[in-house]
Amino acid sequence: MPAAAPSPSRRQVIAWALYDWGNSAFATAVIAGFFPVFFKQYWSAGVDTTVSTFRLGVANSAASLVILLLAPMLGAIADRGAMKKRFLAVFTALGVAATAGLYGVGEGGWELAALLYVVAGIGFAGSMIFYDALILDVTVRERLDFVSGLGYAAGYLGGGLFFAACVLATVKPAWFGLDSAAAAVRTSFLFTAAWWALFTLPLLAFVHERGAGAALGQALRGGLRQLLDTVHKLRRFRTVWLFLLAYWLYIDGVDTIIRMAVDYGMALGFDAESLILALLLVQFVGFPAALAFGWLGSRIGPKAGILIGLGVYAGVTVWGYFLEAVWEFYAIAGVIGLVQGGVQSLSRSFYARLIPADAAAEFFGFYNFLGKFAAIFGPLLMGWVAVLTGDTRTSMLSLLILFAAGATLLAAVDGRATAAD
Repeated sequence: MPAAAPSPSRRQVIAWALYDWGNSAFATAVIAGFFPVFFKQYWSAGVDTTVSTFRLGVANSAASLVILLLAPMLGAIADRGAMKKRFLAVFTALGVAATAGLYGVGEGGWELAALLYVVAGIGFAGSMIFYDALILDVTVRERLDFVSGLGYAAGYLGGGLFFAACVLATVKPAWFGLDSAAAAVRTSFLFTAAWWALFTLPLLAFVHERGAGAALGQALRGGLRQLLDTVHKLRRFRTVWLFLLAYWLYIDGVDTIIRMAVDYGMALGFDAESLILALLLVQFVGFPAALAFGWLGSRIGPKAGILIGLGVYAGVTVWGYFLEAVWEFYAIAGVIGLVQGGVQSLSRSFYARLIPADAAAEFFGFYNFLGKFAAIFGPLLMGWVAVLTGDTRTSMLSLLILFAAGATLLAAVDGRATAAD
């Protein structure tokens, strides 16, 4: 009999949250920040903006499609074999290697850049399945809102500080021994990979999974059986599938804004430096806001907190359609920073309340399955609408219905019920 895992401790919570501190460098510096700018101005130089927007949308959707297909099965296998940490390490290594590879892509090489971006995105999204599931190994259910908020807050602060240093390097490349802003951006991909890898180590060292381990073959067979059983039973878990449907709709809008905001701003004619600074504003506003939403969720309930955030997002979407001046982009960034982390963290903690703890990775596989399915549809939709209409603004309004429909379904979810009921 293997020894029982130690009870959750403060050290485990901190080690778990530090993974968000580390991998958020990829989310900020690559997904939201430098990659869209570099992809449009360097790797797709000379190409019409609507075409480069479409290419970026396809690249985002391709990475999400792979995770869409793999997530539920991977989660089931990891649960059966107590392999969440091992799978997290594998996907992190994949993402780190591909991110570092972006350094070597030359001007005009959009095909290779897109391929590496897709692979890195698979590593990032795949690792998050197991990171999210590990929240039930590091804390008790009564503290889920706080711990989930702590993780997102650490991500906003760590990602923001890292991104700020990278932006400084692009503005003053000579201070860092670099000869141009382009060299600084390329170098930032290397440092992103290193930062992500470094802050994975505490989780691997100090977070303990509950349950006994198993051989990979045994875990594979047992996991597939468990997956099929859960798919069969899921229709009886009304609270779970109703929440997942609501989440699928509203997180589509949230993720699309994260991934496409810089591209959207550039298509409207705003300069890249202003857009990057706006992203920094989101990060530093998001740090205290994520903690505040964790506190708010413990007071009024996570569902109510999410609904507040979705109302703000709906307003931002309409404002974005009429956007004219750079100062408005900064204002929108600040407003998004207030609610983005809250919607994400409370969605995770609310869902964790609804699912059985002994199948956390599997159920979070479904959670990420729908989240990534949304991330296929949203960016691709914006790209297609921009190409078909010739007007980037029109594509923004497509997000409004997602927030409204998601909020309507979420309101019908009974937060007191669990999958075990």
